[in-house]
Order: sequence, then C-alpha cells, then structure tokens
Amino acid sequence: LGASGCRILVTLLYALERTGGKRGVAALCVGGGMAVAMCVER
Repeated sequence: LGASGCRILVTLLYALERTGGKRGVAALCVGGGMAVAMCVER
C-alpha cells in the first residue's frame, strides 16, 4: 500500500486552486479491494 490517495487528493486541490473551482471529487483506493470517494469544497 502506498500514498497514491494522497497524491490524487493533493493534485485535485491544486487543480481547484489553479482553475478557481469550488468543489471536487477524488476516488481513493483503501487497499484490500476497497475504495472511498472524497468530496472537497473550497
């Protein structure tokens, strides 16, 4: 298991900052065949 979820989330946050976006959703792998979707709002 690694830190891919962290990388995906930070990339989303930078993209929201760069484009002036208000909301974003990232799909993150939890490992062991599970996953979670995380919604962020600025």
